[in-house]
Order: sequence, then structure tokens, then C-alpha cells
Amino acid sequence: MSVRIYLAGPIAIEVSGTVVLDQRRFRGKQSRLLFAYLVVERRRAVSRQELVDLLWPGEAPPACDVALSALISRLRSTIAGGGLAAQGMTLASGFGLHWLLLSAEAWIDVEAAAEAIDQAEMAVRAGDMGRILGPATVASNISRRLFLPDCDGAWVEFQRGKLSRQLVRALDCHTEMWLAGGDHARAIETAAEAVSIDPFRESAYRLLMRAYVASGNPAKAIRAYHDLQATLNNELGTGPSPETEELYLKALG
Repeated sequence: MSVRIYLAGPIAIEVSGTVVLDQRRFRGKQSRLLFAYLVVERRRAVSRQELVDLLWPGEAPPACDVALSALISRLRSTIAGGGLAAQGMTLASGFGLHWLLLSAEAWIDVEAAAEAIDQAEMAVRAGDMGRILGPATVASNISRRLFLPDCDGAWVEFQRGKLSRQLVRALDCHTEMWLAGGDHARAIETAAEAVSIDPFRESAYRLLMRAYVASGNPAKAIRAYHDLQATLNNELGTGPSPETEELYLKALG
């Protein structure tokens, strides 16, 4: 039986397509944050101090060690209550360290997104447009979800940033695919979304310019170039790369 763990959006654990633990079973933000951290960092043991810093950033309360022990105990009970020990999931502890054991076959949404975008980009580089849609769609669908929606902190923001960057990369792959297939309207749509998410991403602007030119609207390609130029100049004190300048000159005719 396969275990699937969802961390982007509401936390959930499925076994063979059936939800055995949902967000309501992880009582409190700290329980959800602790579980997500142990899943992502499962390939190593983490110290209690590391978990204290995660759960109580800044100055930890005097009773944080007792509180952490209670959270660990509750999480262990939650996992056991879902019958997940039979699927190879257990929370181990020893010598002031904690680590989550998972079977090698376990599927984790945020890791699946990272693997999928790598596959999509590999297909783009190989010019194999027929192999882009599936993995790019998987990556974009997962990456659109907010990681631990009700939690905050530096680690959570870092994970959200990774998903945001993966979404932009997936949109770039979709744009390449739509351009190759002659679907200029969809190419413009995905490229424009990528630009709106990351206004400093030159590759997305170049794709948008290419899509506008391919659609027979070089004036909009020129406008996109000037938008990029203004953003880079005003925010970073620099200008577009030679590659982008070349596209601009082609759009000018």
C-alpha cells in the first residue's frame, strides 16, 4: 500500500487513496509545523534545540523543553492512531535527537513537485515537447498551493519561496510547449503569469516577448521589454541582458 503525504495546502496523509489523517488530527499550528519539518528533514536526525528554534523563534519560553516533549508525544500518538506504523512511518527519538522514519515508496507532494519540474525542464532542453505537459502540470498544480497555510516563520517562508520558484519554472515550460505547438494565446497567458509572480525573471519576459511576436503583436513585445527595463533599472540599477536586447531589436523589426 502506498503512503501519500500532502504538505502544500491542508496537511493530509493518504494510504492507498484513503485519507487516514487530515489536518484536524494535527491539533494546533505547532503540531503541523513539527510534522512538516520532520517530513522534509527526514533523511537526518534533528536536535531538540533545532526544533525549539523552529517552534519558538526568537526567545523560547522557559518551559519549552517540556512543551516540545508533549508535542513529540502527541505527534507520535497521532501517527500511531492513523495506523501508519504498518506503512513504515514512525517517529523515533534518542540521545536528544528526533527523526521520522518513512518507507522508501512514500510520496510527498513538495518533493514530487521538485522532481516533476526537473523532468519538464529536461524535456524542454531535449526539444521533446510531447513530454512537457504531464510533469509541468504536476509541478504547477502542487506549487500553487500554499505551504502550511496557517503557519509562519523563516522555514515556512523558505519552503513557500521554493514552491513559488517551481511554479514559475513550470509556467516557463508550459509556455515553451504552447509556443512550439502554435498556441500563442496560451503561451502569452502562462508567460504573463510567470512575469506577474517574478517581475525580475528575464527568461519569463523573453518568453512573453516571443509569444507576442509569434502572435503577430510585436508592439506588445516591445512594451514588455520596456516594462522589464524599467523594473531592472528602478529596483536593481541594471538593465536587460544582451539576449533580451536581441529579442527587443527583432521585435522592432
